[in-house]
Amino acid sequence: VPMGVLSCMKYLMFIFNVLVFAGGTCLAGVGVWVAVDPAGFQDIVAIKAVLSAGAYLLLAVGIALSLLGFLGCCGALRRSRPLLLG
Repeated sequence: VPMGVLSCMKYLMFIFNVLVFAGGTCLAGVGVWVAVDPAGFQDIVAIKAVLSAGAYLLLAVGIALSLLGFLGCCGALRRSRPLLLG
């Protein structure tokens, strides 16, 4: 495999993991926002139990995606297979 292809794959994996990290950070931010100020979302979701559970679910998924994206970025830059598989 030519070196240029491996270098391109490294940067493509880095960019993809940055997007996963950004998406996870946005989800975590929305989860915190809904958990702190549920009044803004009461018009969309009428049931408070669903709103509360949804806020914590968004927060948990967002944190997990952010962590996964961060480890993927580190793994792509260092070419570390264990970090990319984690």
